[in-house]
Amino acid sequence: MKNIVDLVPDVDTLLALAPEELGRVLLRVAKENLQNGLFYPGSELGWPVSSGVAPYPQNRRPEIEVALAEGWQWLRIHLLIVPAPEMNGANGHAMLSRRGKQLVDDDGAFDNYRQAAAFPKELLHSAMADVVWIELARGNLDGAVFNAFKEVEVAVRRASGLQPTDIGVPLMRKAFHPDNGPLIDKEQPFAERDALMHLFAGAIGSYKNPHSHRTVSLTDSREAQEMVLLASHLLRIVDARAGT
Repeated sequence: MKNIVDLVPDVDTLLALAPEELGRVLLRVAKENLQNGLFYPGSELGWPVSSGVAPYPQNRRPEIEVALAEGWQWLRIHLLIVPAPEMNGANGHAMLSRRGKQLVDDDGAFDNYRQAAAFPKELLHSAMADVVWIELARGNLDGAVFNAFKEVEVAVRRASGLQPTDIGVPLMRKAFHPDNGPLIDKEQPFAERDALMHLFAGAIGSYKNPHSHRTVSLTDSREAQEMVLLASHLLRIVDARAGT
């Protein structure tokens, strides 16, 4: 059996943790204190501590309890813990969710999920939001980026009326050719039309094609998020040009 003091013995360190960082610690505490698959959120302080570690100062208890409540709430909001079934849940007991069980022992997976959870799904274009966001949450960064830019390719081909054989960079150059591309805005200056063609072609060439032709390993979730946001922006441009 462990409580929060065993994992974070310094009270000032505990209070400096953000809710999601406290949630990480509390998820471990929950696992250590499972009884028949259940635990009781709020019992992690264990006043006094029986493990031999000195308890936190009693005069800090009110602010500690607020911080811990934030950590538990973060876990609930992100469905890493859920109420136990029937009367156990009504009496305050909880259990690890399926995702919570997957993340509790994997720091890397938890960090990927935490960063994905902090990334608003609403920022992503609806055509790719569900698939891409869950790939980010799973830590499949390569898959998230590939799927995002694949959706751009599909949308451009559909909106421009080009052929299935038109793919990748050549597709973008045809669809947005500054002279006769079906998705150009002739009211814009030539230089802007030309720049837009290069934007789409460069994005597909840089972010979609490498993932199609060879193994690319992304490790920075923030970088992957920035890439899929670019894809989302490109999709909104296609929507505007297609009148959707």
